[in-house]
Amino acid sequence: MTRLATPPHHGGLLVVQPVRHRRCAACRRGPLSLLVLEDGAPRCLECADLGHLVFLPRGDTALTRRSREESTLSAVVVRFNRRRARYERQGVLVEEAALARAEVRCLADAEARRRRRARDAKLRAARDVRFTQAFAAEIRRLFPGCPAERALAIAAHASVRGSGRVGRTAAGRALTEGAVVSAVVAGVRHVDTPYDRLLMSGVPRYEARRRIAGAVETVLRTWEAGVEVRLTG
Repeated sequence: MTRLATPPHHGGLLVVQPVRHRRCAACRRGPLSLLVLEDGAPRCLECADLGHLVFLPRGDTALTRRSREESTLSAVVVRFNRRRARYERQGVLVEEAALARAEVRCLADAEARRRRRARDAKLRAARDVRFTQAFAAEIRRLFPGCPAERALAIAAHASVRGSGRVGRTAAGRALTEGAVVSAVVAGVRHVDTPYDRLLMSGVPRYEARRRIAGAVETVLRTWEAGVEVRLTG
Protein backbone atom coordinates (compact mmCIF):
# COMPACT_ATOMS: atom_id res chain seq x y z
CA MET A 1 0.00 0.00 0.00
CA THR A 2 1.35 3.42 -1.01
CA ARG A 3 1.72 5.76 1.91
CA LEU A 4 0.67 9.39 1.51
CA ALA A 5 2.76 12.37 2.47
CA THR A 6 1.18 14.25 5.36
CA PRO A 7 0.26 17.83 4.37
CA PRO A 8 1.65 20.66 6.50
CA HIS A 9 -0.64 21.57 9.36
CA HIS A 10 -0.65 24.06 12.18
CA GLY A 11 -3.02 22.44 14.63
CA GLY A 12 -6.54 21.02 14.62
CA LEU A 13 -7.98 18.21 12.54
CA LEU A 14 -7.10 17.94 8.86
CA VAL A 15 -8.99 16.11 6.11
CA VAL A 16 -7.69 15.56 2.58
CA GLN A 17 -9.49 15.54 -0.75
CA PRO A 18 -7.30 12.97 -2.55
CA VAL A 19 -6.10 13.62 -6.08
CA ARG A 20 -5.95 9.89 -6.82
CA HIS A 21 -8.37 7.12 -5.94
CA ARG A 22 -7.71 5.86 -2.43
CA ARG A 23 -9.25 3.20 -0.22
CA CYS A 24 -9.54 3.18 3.54
CA ALA A 25 -6.66 1.23 5.08
CA ALA A 26 -9.03 -0.03 7.80
CA CYS A 27 -12.34 -0.94 6.13
CA ARG A 28 -11.16 -0.94 2.50
CA ARG A 29 -14.02 1.35 1.52
CA GLY A 30 -13.33 3.48 -1.57
CA PRO A 31 -12.61 5.31 -3.65
CA LEU A 32 -12.67 8.00 -0.96
CA SER A 33 -13.77 11.57 -1.66
CA LEU A 34 -12.38 12.62 1.73
CA LEU A 35 -9.87 10.93 3.95
CA VAL A 36 -7.81 11.35 7.09
CA LEU A 37 -4.13 10.42 7.19
CA GLU A 38 -3.01 8.42 10.19
CA ASP A 39 0.71 7.62 10.12
CA GLY A 40 0.60 8.14 6.34
CA ALA A 41 -2.25 5.64 5.83
CA PRO A 42 -5.66 6.80 4.55
CA ARG A 43 -8.74 6.39 6.73
CA CYS A 44 -12.32 7.10 5.67
CA LEU A 45 -14.28 9.59 7.73
CA GLU A 46 -16.32 6.84 9.37
CA CYS A 47 -13.21 5.06 10.58
CA ALA A 48 -11.74 8.37 11.72
CA ASP A 49 -14.92 9.14 13.71
CA LEU A 50 -15.73 12.16 11.52
CA GLY A 51 -18.53 10.62 9.46
CA HIS A 52 -21.23 12.70 11.15
CA LEU A 53 -19.72 15.97 9.92
CA VAL A 54 -20.89 17.84 6.81
CA PHE A 55 -18.73 19.61 4.26
CA LEU A 56 -18.92 23.40 3.92
CA PRO A 57 -17.01 24.64 0.84
CA ARG A 58 -14.83 27.70 1.15
CA GLY A 59 -16.15 31.05 -0.09
CA ASP A 60 -18.34 32.44 2.68
CA THR A 61 -15.91 33.60 5.34
CA ALA A 62 -18.56 34.61 7.87
CA LEU A 63 -20.47 31.33 7.54
CA THR A 64 -17.27 29.30 7.84
CA ARG A 65 -16.12 31.18 10.93
CA ARG A 66 -19.47 30.90 12.65
CA SER A 67 -19.89 27.23 11.74
CA ARG A 68 -16.58 26.44 13.41
CA GLU A 69 -17.55 28.54 16.42
CA GLU A 70 -20.82 26.61 16.74
CA SER A 71 -19.30 23.18 16.11
CA THR A 72 -17.74 21.17 18.93
CA LEU A 73 -15.81 19.14 16.38
CA SER A 74 -14.54 20.49 13.05
CA ALA A 75 -11.79 19.84 10.51
CA VAL A 76 -10.10 21.76 7.71
CA VAL A 77 -10.34 20.17 4.25
CA VAL A 78 -7.37 20.52 1.87
CA ARG A 79 -6.44 19.29 -1.62
CA PHE A 80 -3.04 19.05 -3.25
CA ASN A 81 -2.51 21.44 -6.17
CA ARG A 82 -0.01 19.71 -8.46
CA ARG A 83 0.75 22.82 -10.49
CA ARG A 84 1.62 24.84 -7.40
CA ALA A 85 3.01 21.83 -5.54
CA ARG A 86 1.17 22.65 -2.35
CA TYR A 87 -1.95 21.81 -0.37
CA GLU A 88 -4.77 24.35 -0.62
CA ARG A 89 -7.78 24.82 1.61
CA GLN A 90 -11.11 23.67 0.15
CA GLY A 91 -13.46 24.16 3.07
CA VAL A 92 -14.30 22.72 6.47
CA LEU A 93 -16.17 19.83 8.01
CA VAL A 94 -18.58 20.84 10.78
CA GLU A 95 -21.52 19.42 12.67
CA GLU A 96 -24.77 19.72 10.73
CA ALA A 97 -26.59 21.42 13.61
CA ALA A 98 -23.72 23.88 13.96
CA LEU A 99 -23.96 24.77 10.28
CA ALA A 100 -27.70 25.35 10.65
CA ARG A 101 -27.16 27.68 13.61
CA ALA A 102 -24.44 29.54 11.74
CA GLU A 103 -26.75 30.00 8.75
CA VAL A 104 -29.42 31.49 11.01
CA ARG A 105 -26.87 33.94 12.42
CA CYS A 106 -25.71 34.93 8.95
CA LEU A 107 -29.29 35.38 7.73
CA ALA A 108 -30.01 37.61 10.71
CA ASP A 109 -26.94 39.67 9.85
CA ALA A 110 -27.97 39.84 6.20
CA GLU A 111 -31.41 41.13 7.20
CA ALA A 112 -29.80 43.68 9.52
CA ARG A 113 -27.53 44.81 6.70
CA ARG A 114 -30.51 45.06 4.34
CA ARG A 115 -32.39 47.23 6.81
CA ARG A 116 -29.33 49.37 7.41
CA ARG A 117 -28.85 49.84 3.65
CA ALA A 118 -32.50 50.84 3.34
CA ARG A 119 -32.14 53.36 6.18
CA ASP A 120 -28.93 54.72 4.69
CA ALA A 121 -30.58 55.04 1.28
CA LYS A 122 -33.42 57.06 2.80
CA LEU A 123 -30.96 59.29 4.62
CA ARG A 124 -28.96 59.83 1.43
CA ALA A 125 -32.12 60.61 -0.51
CA ALA A 126 -33.20 63.14 2.12
CA ARG A 127 -29.75 64.74 2.09
CA ASP A 128 -29.84 64.87 -1.71
CA VAL A 129 -33.22 66.60 -1.66
CA ARG A 130 -31.98 69.17 0.85
CA PHE A 131 -28.84 69.77 -1.17
CA THR A 132 -30.76 70.15 -4.43
CA GLN A 133 -33.03 72.68 -2.75
CA ALA A 134 -30.03 74.58 -1.38
CA PHE A 135 -28.40 74.53 -4.82
CA ALA A 136 -31.59 75.83 -6.42
CA ALA A 137 -31.83 78.56 -3.80
CA GLU A 138 -28.26 79.63 -4.58
CA ILE A 139 -29.11 79.74 -8.28
CA ARG A 140 -32.07 81.98 -7.51
CA ARG A 141 -29.87 84.20 -5.36
CA LEU A 142 -27.33 84.69 -8.15
CA PHE A 143 -29.93 84.74 -10.91
CA PRO A 144 -33.19 86.07 -9.44
CA GLY A 145 -34.81 86.06 -12.88
CA CYS A 146 -34.35 82.30 -13.26
CA PRO A 147 -37.77 80.64 -12.92
CA ALA A 148 -38.04 78.57 -9.75
CA GLU A 149 -38.81 75.37 -11.66
CA ARG A 150 -35.79 75.91 -13.93
CA ALA A 151 -33.53 76.54 -10.98
CA LEU A 152 -34.71 73.30 -9.36
CA ALA A 153 -34.29 71.37 -12.61
CA ILE A 154 -30.75 72.70 -13.12
CA ALA A 155 -29.85 71.92 -9.50
CA ALA A 156 -31.30 68.41 -9.71
CA HIS A 157 -29.43 67.65 -12.94
CA ALA A 158 -26.14 69.00 -11.62
CA SER A 159 -26.28 67.09 -8.34
CA VAL A 160 -27.26 63.56 -9.39
CA ARG A 161 -25.33 61.17 -7.14
CA GLY A 162 -22.58 59.35 -8.99
CA SER A 163 -22.92 61.49 -12.12
CA GLY A 164 -19.62 63.32 -11.75
CA ARG A 165 -21.36 66.58 -12.62
CA VAL A 166 -20.44 69.91 -11.10
CA GLY A 167 -22.89 69.54 -8.22
CA ARG A 168 -21.02 66.44 -7.00
CA THR A 169 -17.60 68.12 -6.97
CA ALA A 170 -16.11 69.59 -3.83
CA ALA A 171 -16.82 73.07 -5.17
CA GLY A 172 -20.38 72.10 -5.98
CA ARG A 173 -20.98 70.59 -2.55
CA ALA A 174 -19.67 73.83 -1.05
CA LEU A 175 -22.07 75.82 -3.28
CA THR A 176 -19.28 78.02 -4.56
CA GLU A 177 -20.32 80.69 -7.02
CA GLY A 178 -18.17 79.24 -9.77
CA ALA A 179 -19.78 75.81 -9.47
CA VAL A 180 -23.30 77.23 -9.41
CA VAL A 181 -22.68 79.45 -12.42
CA SER A 182 -21.17 76.50 -14.33
CA ALA A 183 -24.32 74.46 -13.68
CA VAL A 184 -26.54 77.31 -14.84
CA VAL A 185 -24.48 77.87 -17.99
CA ALA A 186 -24.72 74.17 -18.83
CA GLY A 187 -28.47 74.21 -18.26
CA VAL A 188 -28.99 77.27 -20.45
CA ARG A 189 -26.73 75.89 -23.15
CA HIS A 190 -28.75 72.68 -23.53
CA VAL A 191 -32.27 74.07 -23.01
CA ASP A 192 -32.31 77.66 -24.25
CA THR A 193 -30.04 77.46 -27.31
CA PRO A 194 -29.69 75.27 -30.43
CA TYR A 195 -26.46 73.80 -28.98
CA ASP A 196 -27.65 70.18 -29.00
CA ARG A 197 -28.93 70.46 -32.57
CA LEU A 198 -25.58 71.87 -33.67
CA LEU A 199 -23.77 68.93 -32.13
CA MET A 200 -26.16 66.48 -33.79
CA SER A 201 -25.55 68.15 -37.17
CA GLY A 202 -21.82 67.51 -36.85
CA VAL A 203 -20.60 70.91 -35.64
CA PRO A 204 -17.53 70.46 -33.42
CA ARG A 205 -18.18 71.08 -29.72
CA TYR A 206 -15.96 74.14 -29.38
CA GLU A 207 -17.43 75.70 -32.52
CA ALA A 208 -20.96 74.98 -31.32
CA ARG A 209 -20.17 76.66 -28.01
CA ARG A 210 -18.76 79.67 -29.81
CA ARG A 211 -21.91 80.05 -31.89
CA ILE A 212 -24.29 79.99 -28.93
CA ALA A 213 -22.12 81.95 -26.49
CA GLY A 214 -24.03 85.18 -27.15
CA ALA A 215 -27.39 83.54 -26.52
CA VAL A 216 -26.15 82.04 -23.26
CA GLU A 217 -24.80 85.42 -22.14
CA THR A 218 -28.13 87.07 -22.93
CA VAL A 219 -30.06 84.63 -20.76
CA LEU A 220 -27.58 84.97 -17.89
CA ARG A 221 -27.67 88.76 -17.96
CA THR A 222 -31.46 88.93 -18.02
CA TRP A 223 -31.70 86.40 -15.19
CA GLU A 224 -29.16 88.37 -13.20
CA ALA A 225 -31.30 91.46 -13.74
CA GLY A 226 -34.34 89.65 -12.44
CA VAL A 227 -36.02 89.17 -15.84
CA GLU A 228 -37.33 85.78 -16.85
CA VAL A 229 -36.50 84.92 -20.47
CA ARG A 230 -36.37 81.87 -22.71
CA LEU A 231 -34.59 81.87 -26.06
CA THR A 232 -35.38 79.33 -28.76
CA GLY A 233 -34.18 78.69 -32.27
